This record gives sequence, structure tokens and C-alpha cells, in this order.
Amino acid sequence: MLCGLTAATLLVAAPLAAQAETFPSKPVNFVVPFPPGGPTDAMARTLAVALTEALGQSVIVENKSGAGGNIGADMVARAKPDGYTIMFGTSGPLAINQSLYTKISYDPATSFDPIIRVGHLPNILVVHPKLQASTVQQLIAQDKAKPASLNYASSGNGASSHLAGVLFNQKAGTQLQHVPYKGTGPALNDLLAGQVDMTFTDILTAMPYIQSGKLKAIGVTTDKRSQAMPQIPTIAEQGLPGYDVSVFFGVVAPKGTPADRIATLNQAFRKALASDKVRSVFAAQGLEPAPDHSPQALGRFISEEVGKWKTVVDASGAKLD
Repeated sequence: MLCGLTAATLLVAAPLAAQAETFPSKPVNFVVPFPPGGPTDAMARTLAVALTEALGQSVIVENKSGAGGNIGADMVARAKPDGYTIMFGTSGPLAINQSLYTKISYDPATSFDPIIRVGHLPNILVVHPKLQASTVQQLIAQDKAKPASLNYASSGNGASSHLAGVLFNQKAGTQLQHVPYKGTGPALNDLLAGQVDMTFTDILTAMPYIQSGKLKAIGVTTDKRSQAMPQIPTIAEQGLPGYDVSVFFGVVAPKGTPADRIATLNQAFRKALASDKVRSVFAAQGLEPAPDHSPQALGRFISEEVGKWKTVVDASGAKLD
């Protein structure tokens, strides 16, 4: 009789022990939907080191690139929702691509559970010194005096540097002409050579050229000034209220991931982001921290960004397969 009770007790205790299993009890897969070596990959690897310490388990960065981040995002959306597969996403796969790509197998607002919004990288509008304009209003006046005479380079159709110009035209009533390149490097080279008039690029890339006088800063593209170059006014404060373009970074898990595991991951990311080493590295890279690190804040932000970029993408006419 006693043996029977013991066996029954063990049978009941087994599933309870499984439920009470400490998370994480094995390595966490941290998916980056872009190739190694880029800024997103570098940030993820910085975070992975701090997260390994915070979680007590290895956090392994896996690069799963392709289709502007869609391949990696789709893989994470389809992964088992157990907290062991998460993604370090950006504006592309978590907002813009929903409207930009004709074929997309996930929905950034409904296919994931948000974990934390990490921050964003401001862009800056820079022009070749040959342009007389030194402010947003002067640039608008120059374009309207001779419509469609000015152009701007981007890193490619549908890139944030392209859509930043579309949004500028929408808000300013200008007709800046888009010149797409295959990457930021070629676009910047032609701008420095005076082959194009301007570009919207990340502030760290532009900073040495601004400081050397090879490029002229017109305005920061975010709603607040950049900590890296606080002397440069925003485009919004120069007469285009609501103009806000940046690359944001957020961490998500597959939809259906248990709430307690989301909470554990959120706390680990908060601890990592608060460490002196991570803060120092991210500040040097120009990252502006998010104002709210709660999962709910990221969820709301993604929904807002999807709606905002749909309007801009539709106006641009850009579509990718």
C-alpha cells in the first residue's frame, strides 16, 4: 500500500517539478536577422555577454539574415514559444517590412510577444557644402524656388534613408529627388564628391565629416536632439513638427511565450542595459536609450511604427518581393 502511495506521489510530483523548472536551464538563442559585422550584430553581441551573466546561462547570437530581416523574423515567429529563442529586431522587420514587402509571412504586431525596447539610433540630414542652405527652412526655400532640382542619396529603395526623404517631402511640401545606391558607403562617397546633394544617414557615420567640414549638418531626424551632437537642432524643431525617423531596436519572443519567462528576460535585459560597460559601448555607438523598458511599451511602439511607416511606404511607391 505504501509503495503504491509513493508511486502515485511521484507521478503527481513529476509534472509539478517540470512546471517549477528554473528558467533558463539551458542556453538562450539570440537571433539577429542581419549578417555578422553590422551595427545590429555588434549591439547584440555586447548584450549577449551581459545577459549571460544576468541569466546564468549562455546567450548565443545566431545570425539569420536575408530579405531585409524577414527570414530571421519568420524563423523566430515559428519557433517554440518557450523563451529560449528570442530576436534582436530593428525598424525593418518589426515595422517597415510589413508594408514594404509584397510577401511577408509574419505580422510584427501579432506574431511576437514583446520583451523590451532597447533604444534607437538617430539619423541626421547632411548636405554637401556647395549647397547654400544651412537650415531646414533654407533648404525648403531653395527647393521651392526651383522644384525638383535637389536630390538625396539613400542606401537603397525602401531603406530608412530613402523613407526619411519621403517623409520630409510629405511634411515640407518639397520635391527632393531620390537617388538609390547599393549601400551607405557608395551613397556617402558620391555625396562627398558632390555628385548628389544630401543624404539621411546615421549620426556616427556623419560625425567625422561634419567635424572636418566635408559635410554640413542640417538637422537631426529624431524628435529630440542627439546626445552625441546636442548642438545640432532637430528637423522637427525647425518647422516640421512630428518629423521623427530613427532605427529602433527591440527584443521579441514567439507569440505565446509564458509571461513569467518574458518577465525574467525583461529583467535580465534591464540589468544588462544598466551595466557600465554596456552603457559605455552603446553611448559610443550613438544609441539613445528607450524611455520605457517595459514589454507593454515595446508592444505599443511597434503598433505605432507599423501604422506610421505604412503611410510613408505607400506614398513612396516602394515595394520589394
